[in-house]
Amino acid sequence: MAEKPIIMPKMGESIAEATVIRWLKNEGDHVEKDEAIVEIATDKVDSEIPSTESGILVKQLYGEGQVVKVGEPVALINTEGNSAVAAAPTIEQAVEPAPPIPTASEAAIAIESTIQKAAELSGISDDTVSSDRFYSPLVMNIARQEGITMAELDKVPGTGKEGRVTKADILLYVENRTSGIPTTTSVTPSIGSLSASASEASSSQAAAEVTATPNTVSSSSKGSAVTIKAPAISLNAGDEVVEMDRVRKLIADHMVMSKHISPHVTSFVEADVTNLVNWRNSIKDKFKKKEGENITFTPIFMEAIVKAIKDFPMINVSVDGDKIIKRKNINVGMAVAQQNGNLIVPVIKNADTMNLLGLTRAVNDLANRARINKLSPDEIQGGTYTLTNVGSFGNVFGTPVINQPQVAIMAVGAIRKKPAVLETEHGDVIAIRHMMYLSHSYDHRVVDGGLGGMFVRRVADYLEQWDVNREIF
Repeated sequence: MAEKPIIMPKMGESIAEATVIRWLKNEGDHVEKDEAIVEIATDKVDSEIPSTESGILVKQLYGEGQVVKVGEPVALINTEGNSAVAAAPTIEQAVEPAPPIPTASEAAIAIESTIQKAAELSGISDDTVSSDRFYSPLVMNIARQEGITMAELDKVPGTGKEGRVTKADILLYVENRTSGIPTTTSVTPSIGSLSASASEASSSQAAAEVTATPNTVSSSSKGSAVTIKAPAISLNAGDEVVEMDRVRKLIADHMVMSKHISPHVTSFVEADVTNLVNWRNSIKDKFKKKEGENITFTPIFMEAIVKAIKDFPMINVSVDGDKIIKRKNINVGMAVAQQNGNLIVPVIKNADTMNLLGLTRAVNDLANRARINKLSPDEIQGGTYTLTNVGSFGNVFGTPVINQPQVAIMAVGAIRKKPAVLETEHGDVIAIRHMMYLSHSYDHRVVDGGLGGMFVRRVADYLEQWDVNREIF
């Protein structure tokens, strides 16, 4: 029987592993080449792994909920014949009995033994091993190299599944531990109860730590310790407790982390987009007939943002400690509401190289696939600036939260008809105009009010100065 492995594919530069969510094919099922066999999830997005061969799925190497590293086999496919049953053993072949299924207590002992062995390999003494938290061999190896004890490792906040410490978590901890940065911020996606206790402050740690979750914020330093705990929630008759799904936990943690990382400031401008609205109304039917899809306001807003970023490149940056990273590419993310109510932010890479027609096609494609959860991990990574359209929900304006590690985000509000004062050669007049608000939230560590305000004003200028005779084809 020719068995070939199905390998966990590489899904992005920053993604090293994925969790098996659901098997789409069972052992013994026939699968075609390129047919999806398993659904996986990363910290970024859910996706499916297709079979690289036609044949019989003979072995699922990981169960649902288990983590698979990129490059490792996740299943075995028999490419010969239509049966997954191997040839019966000959007389000369000894048929070995199946190994006994371990009891629950034996399984627990095996797991504990595995953790102990990992600790031994890492150079961490057995008496400090925590038996209620799993650490991957990679994390344990990094801890050994950096001289981190198990007691200290137990205090490292984890952003992995069920609070597991990932490679990124331990490296961030090591960086802040060795550089003496006063605070490090991380998030813990596991929210196990309505009333969460604050994490304990470590008096022996030189650098202060800040752990942020939707329920708890805990900080400690050499001289002081401050703990902010969310109020306990009491349940009343008829109340319903709904567990957050995985994506909602990630969103919640990301938002809390962003608020603790960046001091947010928001500037607002009101724009007269009458010419823009009239132009779109004049070409939308022709566009729909020729392209088979709608032209929305989103690519138009995106084009104005790209032009403004070229004028003010210090908006297109990230912060790394006391260093500012100026991004070469302009990759604009757009917040999209999914069918289940969660938000996802697909990214249009190199948006500055596209014309309005190209932006429209890219926006429609990504938005449609985002709503049905059909994006690849690469399509939601690498953003350098984000646009969110709160006007699509009928909101006039909003104060968006920065999408880390970016330093700014813009919210566009609903376009409404309003009376406005116009200056004419014959004097001021009042007319009915299409007006909208633009909200620009930015990181006050690196973007001051002058830059943040001028940027949003420049975006408004590009929208107000729209050419009503512009051709899109």
